[in-house]
Amino acid sequence: MIGMTLCIIKRNNELLLLNRDSSPAKGLWNGTGGKIECNETPLECVIREVNEETSINIMNFQVFYKGQVTWTVDNNDAGGFYIYLVEIPYDYSYPTPIKTDEGILDWKSIDWVLSNNNFGLGEAIPRYLPFVLYEDNPYDFHFTLLENKLIDFSFNIMDEEKNT
Repeated sequence: MIGMTLCIIKRNNELLLLNRDSSPAKGLWNGTGGKIECNETPLECVIREVNEETSINIMNFQVFYKGQVTWTVDNNDAGGFYIYLVEIPYDYSYPTPIKTDEGILDWKSIDWVLSNNNFGLGEAIPRYLPFVLYEDNPYDFHFTLLENKLIDFSFNIMDEEKNT
């Protein structure tokens, strides 16, 4: 079951990322987002979570649904998240780094994020991020891990009826 959201906030050639202080992804750079609350849609969740974690109201910008990411871990369904992209204007002022209750927010260049052997990110991000940033269609991304090692990654363009 998918019970979380993740938002990638893009400004020019930078992404606003959060280095989380707690699990999941403790100590790694990631987008912002969180758990979907009861009776909340994924879109409502991502708007709320981004505002809580960054104080940015993404409703002031266009919010693009980019698909979903799910995992199988040691042959068990491990859930996943709905992923969104928000592009903010090049002149939008949001000085960083900022220390928050969740961790440290900072702008990172897309080149840095997608660079080879970048150990500051979870291993899934460089696999799905190019699709999120550069493809129009939403995708269904799936990762399979066995004993904490990524053994498979698959992706498909989502059917229209799956779009949230």
